[in-house]
Amino acid sequence: MFPLGSVLFPHMPVQLRVFEQRYMVMLAEILDVEPSEFGVVLIERGQEVGGGEQRFSAGTIARIAELEGAEGFVALVAEGANRFVVEEWLDDAPYPRARVRELPDLVWDEELEPLRERAEKLVRRALAVASEFADQQWAADVSLSGDPLESSWQLAAISPLGPLDQVALLRVESLKELLDLVIELTEGVDATFGSLLEAGDEDVEEI
Repeated sequence: MFPLGSVLFPHMPVQLRVFEQRYMVMLAEILDVEPSEFGVVLIERGQEVGGGEQRFSAGTIARIAELEGAEGFVALVAEGANRFVVEEWLDDAPYPRARVRELPDLVWDEELEPLRERAEKLVRRALAVASEFADQQWAADVSLSGDPLESSWQLAAISPLGPLDQVALLRVESLKELLDLVIELTEGVDATFGSLLEAGDEDVEEI
């Protein structure tokens, strides 16, 4: 298991620089098996370096796609695969370990396309508005997968939400629930940023 300060979603990449000895040991062990994968969970409290952190129980399996060694660290790119929930945290040996239960894959239904399109429109708008206040990891015109299931998860990942909302998205039981929740949460973000923009316009008018 690799606790991080961010949420990994299915069908999304994660780039890591591994330098702690415990994770070097983990990498050496998982590279001996196929597929080479590990679990990623969000840190609830604590730091990524040094251990002792508290972790959320929902996570995503990360499958290593690229690996490059360098002096003092290993750089890797992995892609999110299946979701899981932690049934039991085990003792570190020396890296974090857990018994997990994989969550069922979500299933695409053509009837969900209007909902997916609405979610995409809202997410792109929220990204555009959010960029007025701070630099965003994702641009409003970011390309999405042509596969509707993959793009639905990508919309969840790129929406400008906080980590707690992202964990909630990771726990959904159906694709409809995912898209509905993306829409609900993104509408809230959009409304908040919209109010800030209006307040800023009013301040300008009063000067």
